[in-house]
Amino acid sequence: MDRTSRRAVYAISVAADMAAMQIANLRVYERRGLVSPGRTDGGTRLYSDHDVARLVRIGELLAEGLNLAGIARVLELEAEVGRLCAEVERLQGR
Repeated sequence: MDRTSRRAVYAISVAADMAAMQIANLRVYERRGLVSPGRTDGGTRLYSDHDVARLVRIGELLAEGLNLAGIARVLELEAEVGRLCAEVERLQGR
C-alpha cells in the first residue's frame, strides 16, 4: 500500500493551496471520482496527504494535456501497477 498518510486532516482550502489548484477544481475532481476526501460529521471535506499527492498527480497529467477521462484511466493503471508490484515483492519474499 502507498506509504503516504491517508489520515484526512486538511480543509479544502489548505489542500487546494498544497496542490496549487483552485478549490472549485477539487470539487470537480471529487464529482468525477478522481479523489475521495473524507468528510466530517457535518459534511466538511477533509483531505489526506495521499489525497494531496493524488491532486498533484492530476495537475501533472493535466499539464501533459490529458482530459479528465484520460486522467482517470491513468490513475487506475498506476494503481494496478502498484498492486502488481506489491504482489511480486510479496511472492519474491517467500
